[in-house]
Order: sequence, then C-alpha cells, then structure tokens
Amino acid sequence: MLQEAEIQELIQKLKLLEAEIHKIIVGQDDVVRQMLICLMAGGHALLEGVPGLAKTLMVRTLAEALHLSFRRIQFTPDLMPADIVGTEILQEDPQTGKRHFQFIKGAIFANIVLADEINRTPPKTQAALLEAMQEKSITYSGKTYKLEKPFLILATQNPLEQAGTYALPEAQADRFLLLIKVPYPTENEEFQVLKNTTSNTYTKIETIMNADEILKIQKLVRQLPVSDSLIRYVTHLVRATRPADSDIDIVRNWVEWGAGTRAGQALLLTAKAHALISGRYAVTPEDLQKMALPVFRHRILLNFRAESQKITTDQLSAELFKKVPLPDAKW
Repeated sequence: MLQEAEIQELIQKLKLLEAEIHKIIVGQDDVVRQMLICLMAGGHALLEGVPGLAKTLMVRTLAEALHLSFRRIQFTPDLMPADIVGTEILQEDPQTGKRHFQFIKGAIFANIVLADEINRTPPKTQAALLEAMQEKSITYSGKTYKLEKPFLILATQNPLEQAGTYALPEAQADRFLLLIKVPYPTENEEFQVLKNTTSNTYTKIETIMNADEILKIQKLVRQLPVSDSLIRYVTHLVRATRPADSDIDIVRNWVEWGAGTRAGQALLLTAKAHALISGRYAVTPEDLQKMALPVFRHRILLNFRAESQKITTDQLSAELFKKVPLPDAKW
C-alpha cells in the first residue's frame, strides 16, 4: 500500500500532466480529463467528433507528456490485420543456412496506440484490436505475445453519418471503457486556437510521468473504496437501462437493448479514477453522475422511435439519474 505522501505526489503529477496537455490543447477540459481517467482506470477510449477538432493532436500531446512508447495507426479501407498485429517472415540463419519464421511485431506493440479514424477501415481489420484490448496480448500462429504495460488504445472516429465509414460492431465498441464526445470549441477558444496555430511559436511538452507511476495509479484506483450502497445504486442504474427489467417509461419507450454488466464495471472504475484525480479517496454519487454519459452512450442501443424523435443516449442517461433514487445510506 502506498504511503500518504506518495499518493499526494501522484495526484499532483496528474494535475501537472493535465496542465501540460493544456499547453497545446485549448479548452476541451472534459475531454482531456476523461482521457486521463481512462488511462488511470486501465481502459481504452473512443474519441468521436467531426474532422478538425484536434482529436489526433490530443492523443499525441498526451503521449509526449508520458515517458512511454507511442505508435500511430492510420486506419484506411485497405489496412490489413497483419499491419496492426504483425506478421511472420522467412529468415535465413547466416551461420547454418537454415531458414526459420520470425515474428515481426506490428504497430500494436506500444504503450499508447493511436487508432486514427478507426471507422475508416472494414470490420475485419477493426476486429484485430479485440484481443489486444481485452487480454493485453496478441496470438499469432499459436503463440501468445504479451503487450507491455501500461497499454492504452485511444481511437478516433468521425460521426457515422459521414461518407466512407464503417460503424464499429457493438461487441467491439463495448470494449472501449469510454466514448468521449469532442465538441466544437467556444468562440474564445477557437480564437485562441487560430492565433496559436498560425504563428511561428513552438511549445515544448515536458515529460511528467513514467510507466511505473502510471501502473501505481492504476493499482491505487482499484484500491479506492466504494460503499455497498453505491455499488447497489450502480446495479440499479445499469439494470434500469434494460427494457425487460425496467419500470421507467422512457426506457421502455426508447431503448432497444440496455447496457450489460461491463457498463457497471466501467462506471465504478471511472468514478474511482474521477474521485482520485479530484483529490478524494472515496467515490461519491457526483463521481458516478460525471462519468455516466461517456460510459453509457455506446452501450445503450436506442430504437427507431427514439431516433425519429432525435433522442440521444446522453438524454436518456440524464433522465435515469432523475428516476433512479439515491440510496439513503451514507457513502
């Protein structure tokens, strides 16, 4: 167990890391915070927004501020699974003259992987990430290759109505801990971005944290206590998203499929990370409410009636917090 002084030092470094990213990224406070929470919780994140909102730049800046290996994969319609995980090539031993197959590792073998425009490639190639995301390993020709920890995939995608895109299968989207929406900047933020990016000034990003410190934080997040009453509350929230189990009218009217158990796990883990980065050692209902939108928005499938009325999963999640009562017990 870490000492109090070590915990405080790690929290301080998290705040420094956040500030370092904002040297480059103007605004987008919630997006940056959610990226860090995903890193702390040991999951993966999907960043969704229209082109030109600095999604790729955010990931690059995070990688620069961490002493970790980084690879970018540009997803295109002709990208093959072997381009991601690697492949075997025939090699000849110069001393014996014998030939043997040698596995050449692909771009997935890095601490931070930027899967840029993941919905520009067909499902066959998207699926190459599944084992890496869940098991933190790659299997090729019967051999399993472990990925170095920490391991974080940050994938970007454009909205699905854009031409030439392939929607992520629901099973794979569920593997992402968070779906982070990247909004347009405010007028003042956009002014500052235009000013900063059209001059010849250069901002150097300092390295703030290393792999050992991140692994300590990930372990600390799991050690943070959550009361049984709040775990029961999360159980009720998740079950309330399922039409068959829910007595909430908006769910019965708008939802085709509700969230699975993984949504509850994701909500608790990210709420723990949110509490820690906020300087607290226990989870509160506010932490759960703050993380509910990015946790639920890709795990609840709305029906045609909801889509025709332009209802979003974010609206549904907000309504759930109004309908599902908080526990009376203290947390």
